[in-house]
Amino acid sequence: MAATIDYYFTCASPFCYLGHRLFCDIAEKHKATVNFKAVNLKDVWAISGAVPPGERPPVRQRMRLVELQRQAHYRKLPIKIEPKFWPTDPGFADRVAVGLVENGHDPRYFINKVLGGLWAYDDDIRQEQVLASYLSQCGLDPLPALTDAKTDWAEEIRKNNARAAIEADVVGVPTYVYNGEAFFGQDRLEHLDQALSEGRSPFVAPR
Repeated sequence: MAATIDYYFTCASPFCYLGHRLFCDIAEKHKATVNFKAVNLKDVWAISGAVPPGERPPVRQRMRLVELQRQAHYRKLPIKIEPKFWPTDPGFADRVAVGLVENGHDPRYFINKVLGGLWAYDDDIRQEQVLASYLSQCGLDPLPALTDAKTDWAEEIRKNNARAAIEADVVGVPTYVYNGEAFFGQDRLEHLDQALSEGRSPFVAPR
């Protein structure tokens, strides 16, 4: 029976960027079904106790920038640790991904374009024409996808995804939930790969 993985993400996260392609490769290797779940990250953080980078103590802000460089070097990916259009609101791009999922499209290539655009190429992912270009490059018709992204139902799904994430003990993004076990952070991808290979029972915490 094929594995199923719930992938909680947002299109503004540098750590989603660093792990996205590897995660998709791992899922493909194991023939796993992926449920792409864009979330309103602020809703998740409100429960997990996290705060935006700019509100963290200076020492944590510096360590984050070091970690981005270290992980990008390890993953062999280009990165701008302080991109031109940062901080940014990922809501519109997230809702495009939601619409793609709802209409039966594979959103992984679009998500990859958005994440790379922000974190490697200084693109402004809030701009409709930028997202339209990404969609076209992925072989998708931009108009219906962008139209869906402006609807209330797309935002409601994003909020519902956040609620599902909270129920699954997700504390941030990216998180990959497999067999009820949450693997938080792109640096847990090797552990996810191992779990998929072994088919072991999930690790759980008592409640």
